[in-house]
Amino acid sequence: MTELAHAVGAVVVIDGAQAAPHLQVDVGTIGCDFYAFSGHKVYGPSASGALYGHEALLAAMPPWQGGGDMIASVTFEKSTWNELPYKFEAGTPNVAGIIGLGAAIDWVNKIGLDKIAAHEHELLDYGTRLLEDIKGVTLVGTARDKAAVLSFVIDGVHPHDVGTVLDHEGIAVRTGHHCAQPVMDRFRIPATTRASLACFNTKQELDALAAGIRKVQEMFA
Repeated sequence: MTELAHAVGAVVVIDGAQAAPHLQVDVGTIGCDFYAFSGHKVYGPSASGALYGHEALLAAMPPWQGGGDMIASVTFEKSTWNELPYKFEAGTPNVAGIIGLGAAIDWVNKIGLDKIAAHEHELLDYGTRLLEDIKGVTLVGTARDKAAVLSFVIDGVHPHDVGTVLDHEGIAVRTGHHCAQPVMDRFRIPATTRASLACFNTKQELDALAAGIRKVQEMFA
């Protein structure tokens, strides 16, 4: 996709928030111009993250915000910008958040992305079998190579109601469009319930999810 985009002169900006916690990412191999991910997706603090940009493009871009440390010199006639990356780091940075993000990345690297991926894939297989065995539950998204996400709908029950019941059972899920409303429109469903699996989740928690789904079905039968 990057090669096709570059072939017509497009700049490639990748939102890597979902990939960074699960996959080895090499921006050089991808060949993208920009790559961003959010800190909380890799178990770091909220409002932290990272942005990679191709040096030539960053050098040609004006600052997006003014403030301390992004200026090399200021006179009444003109201003000159600081060198990269300071040109884009106006004002006091989120010092505590970035230190926390660094600690989170160290923690992920200590475990190893390969081990995390293997554990998440095992959970995904287990959870998929559990939910497929429940009559009236339809999984949305069953690609062979997919992230450890179980997105589903329950016959006759709106996902928002599903989420409310599961919440009272101590089961954390997300409900809604998940930033994919055109896909929801394509499949003619109002929303889905999504259970996202991570390195700290267990098969016992998936058993609890299945039990919670059955309770939802009983309540709305």
